[in-house]
Amino acid sequence: MARVLMLLPSRDFDPTESAGAWKVLTEAGHEVEFATPDGKAGEADELMLTGRGLDPWGFVPGLRRVTVIGRILAANGDGRRAYGEMEKSAEFRTPKRWEDAGAGDYDGLVLPGGHRARGMRPYLESAEPRRIVLEFFRAGKPVAAICHGVLLAARTLDPETGRSVLYGKKTTALTWAFERKGAMTGRIARFWDRRYYRTYWEEAGQPPGYMSVQQEVKRALAKAGDFVDVDPGSGNYRRQTSGMHRDSPGDAGPAFVVRDGNYVSARWPGDVFTFARTFAEVLSAAEGRRGATA
Repeated sequence: MARVLMLLPSRDFDPTESAGAWKVLTEAGHEVEFATPDGKAGEADELMLTGRGLDPWGFVPGLRRVTVIGRILAANGDGRRAYGEMEKSAEFRTPKRWEDAGAGDYDGLVLPGGHRARGMRPYLESAEPRRIVLEFFRAGKPVAAICHGVLLAARTLDPETGRSVLYGKKTTALTWAFERKGAMTGRIARFWDRRYYRTYWEEAGQPPGYMSVQQEVKRALAKAGDFVDVDPGSGNYRRQTSGMHRDSPGDAGPAFVVRDGNYVSARWPGDVFTFARTFAEVLSAAEGRRGATA
């Protein structure tokens, strides 16, 4: 059994990416603990959990319960059930503080994502999460990052080299195609809060997508080709790239996951179950190596 740390912000993280990973890892026999900024249980992005507020009438109290677009964009049944289970777990209710967590106490690290700026920016911009990420990479311990969690890893610089801990590794992350599609939908469906779907926006003079997750992650890599997306020749290409299909505990077809040694990455909530199963395999392999050298 591996002991795994999952970093979370205080609020607005994606419920499926966190809970899906938690569920798969715990069912595989691994122990998952959490760390938040203040040591209090985090709160997922409510819009991504319920879908309420993702339709053009979502700001109207009496109508926001009626979800159409929100039903498509928010967590599906698998994600909601997993989050309900995770929310009740003792580990989720009693997390550590970021400042009290470190690689020395754990065998692996999980970095979920989320896009809502008010909650995700402290997670992406604070020094403590980056300290923890750096410790895991320096120790050569397994790390799994999905969606904006990859951006946290990309922003983590090794002071000895001045480069990102992802430099020289292959990775995927939230693609610009997915991020752009979400932003365009949000401008219509959530017209009173048009910036909801993007954490960072371009400044004057920057080309479209410059501040997207994909482009910032690519700038941290050794070469642009180290950012990996679905091969157009993939037999599941349409399911993997439409944004309308999600994987499930019994169907990995829509998922796209990249593994580079002890590092595992994925794009969005629709990859999470396959992402977590892959990471469980990495953790088990690492345990086997430790056992062989003990």
